[in-house]
Amino acid sequence: MALLMALGSLPQTANAASVARIKDIASLQSGRDNQLIGYGLVVGLQGTGDSLRASPFTEQSLRAMLENLGISTQGGENRSKNIAAVMVTANLPPFASPGSRMDVSVSSLGDATSLRGGTLVMTSLSGADGQIYAVAQGAIIVSGFSATGDAAQLTQGVTTSGRVPNGAIIERPLPSRFKDSVNLVLQLRNPDFSTAVRMSDTINAFAATTYGGRIASVNDNQEVVVEKPRNADLARLMAEIENLTVEADAPARVVINERTGTIVIGADVRISQVAVSYGTLTVQVSENPTVVQPLPFSDGVTAIEPSTDIIADQTGSKVAILSGPNLKTLVSGLNSIGVKPDGIIAILQGIKSAGALHAELVLQ
Repeated sequence: MALLMALGSLPQTANAASVARIKDIASLQSGRDNQLIGYGLVVGLQGTGDSLRASPFTEQSLRAMLENLGISTQGGENRSKNIAAVMVTANLPPFASPGSRMDVSVSSLGDATSLRGGTLVMTSLSGADGQIYAVAQGAIIVSGFSATGDAAQLTQGVTTSGRVPNGAIIERPLPSRFKDSVNLVLQLRNPDFSTAVRMSDTINAFAATTYGGRIASVNDNQEVVVEKPRNADLARLMAEIENLTVEADAPARVVINERTGTIVIGADVRISQVAVSYGTLTVQVSENPTVVQPLPFSDGVTAIEPSTDIIADQTGSKVAILSGPNLKTLVSGLNSIGVKPDGIIAILQGIKSAGALHAELVLQ
């Protein structure tokens, strides 16, 4: 409800299109992240690691690691609780060069109760092609904590996952390089034909004065292709284009999250004139039986006489006429009914079913 009232304070002259830089609404197709994954071991836990009997892969990994270090483990039985098997994941930044660092995420695989205080042992991170692109190692930072006593346990957050800031060193460059690109392909983060056409027109207007011709064309509602002029440097061209401003457009949309009661209404949302009534009927039934005694020296018996009280109460049964030529009047009309966010959610769904809501209704 507070969100709708805050939106209601917007001026009526607010324009749905907002001016934004190209770097804020689009990304370079060749400049995407690449996902990496690896399997490793975390050591140094305070008795919160895997049970080696319940997690046999942890014991196998421990033996293999010790053998690689020249330590024989044959004939011995390990019951350590200070080690845990983990999956290590990371996003390789675009155009990353060998020697640079990146963050990694660590998640427990076995029955370890906490990774707090642990250290990730050297772990190789591979891409989808099976090649090793980075190596991770370092102390794990865990945001959650867990405390256990004889009769109680307190846990806050997640203790079986954490991060190693700057814990991975990139060892192999990506096969493709930025300078090898012939064209620049810009992808809109929110696909829209109007925004794509405006972005193309803005780039062409800049290119006409700088390079003497058009260089941008629209493929669809998401991609805008920019051809590299002969006398232009690709990196400088991208730096000039990404700082151009464009009026970004977006479809009319209402996003509703029924679990949290969150309602987000876009600036372009409109509704036709419609009458809305919202009220809650509460029926209370109370049973108050009474005991009836017979007269003295009579042949009567004790009986129970039923007594029922029924109270019906209907609150908030207001009727309001809503009409939304702009965002402010729509929000003011919803607020005039005086209901809570769950009631506004039901009202918006009803308006959509009646065909009066001219927007996409997204339920989360």
